Amino acid sequence: MDYQDWKMLASLYATENITQAAKQLFLSQPTLTSRIKRLETYYGVPIIIRKQRGITFTPEGEELALHAKKMLYEQRNIEEKINNMKNEVSGTLRVGVSNFFALNKMPKLLRLFKQKYPNIECQVVTGWSSEMHRLILNHDVHISFIKGDYPWREKKELLYEEEICVASPWDFKWEELPSLPRIDYFTDGLMKNIVDGWWYNHYSQNPYINIEVNQVETCKEMVINGLGYAILSNLVVRPYPELIIKPIYHSSGEPITRKTWMYYHAESLEMNIVRAFIEFIRTLDVKTL
Repeated sequence: MDYQDWKMLASLYATENITQAAKQLFLSQPTLTSRIKRLETYYGVPIIIRKQRGITFTPEGEELALHAKKMLYEQRNIEEKINNMKNEVSGTLRVGVSNFFALNKMPKLLRLFKQKYPNIECQVVTGWSSEMHRLILNHDVHISFIKGDYPWREKKELLYEEEICVASPWDFKWEELPSLPRIDYFTDGLMKNIVDGWWYNHYSQNPYINIEVNQVETCKEMVINGLGYAILSNLVVRPYPELIIKPIYHSSGEPITRKTWMYYHAESLEMNIVRAFIEFIRTLDVKTL
């Protein structure tokens, strides 16, 4: 097997779908199928089993796929070490970014960083903070930008803290909320627990949720267009002065907030590109970007 075979098997193992793997690898499906057959001929065993939807690996195929993942990991490590030995800021920075940060902060951060270090490349993975936490735990990325407090014993730096608030297109009294239309959105478990905990500490009724969406940005647009209120992070709605925004509080009277962190491994600081990026982030007021 060569590098391209490793990539093919790793992609198939991750997607369990020939069509999706072909798209990831920028190959046609017949080309991908031909390469699979070539490997099966070489090793003399079937590698995959086609199902009605997708594929599954044979035991022999799974061994090859796991070997391919290991070889890709080793290849990435040696490339990073060689780049680091050049004593310059170059190579590829792998970053995991939570959804809101990816949309509102990361593009400008990367543009500014590449202006300073034009020889770098960036691989960015976006998703829920829980997914970015898993990526940094598994060393799949060098740095993760994570919203919320996830278990972590390695290095982390607080980027900013924001209040959780009720944002509404019209003024309201707190006692009216259970009867007013609320727009809910899919979010990670930590944020849901914060919102649900606050709600049931203050109200005995369930909220009147009349619209549910899958993204906080869609939720925000629904609020702006007068369709209901929402409970979300202040930074999402702060640019809209026409909205009524009221922070929510703990029973102690302290505002309920959510922190955004930069997580990384101490050993990653040995890499020039990682160290340069972290030092670059420290020079910025990320919250106001």
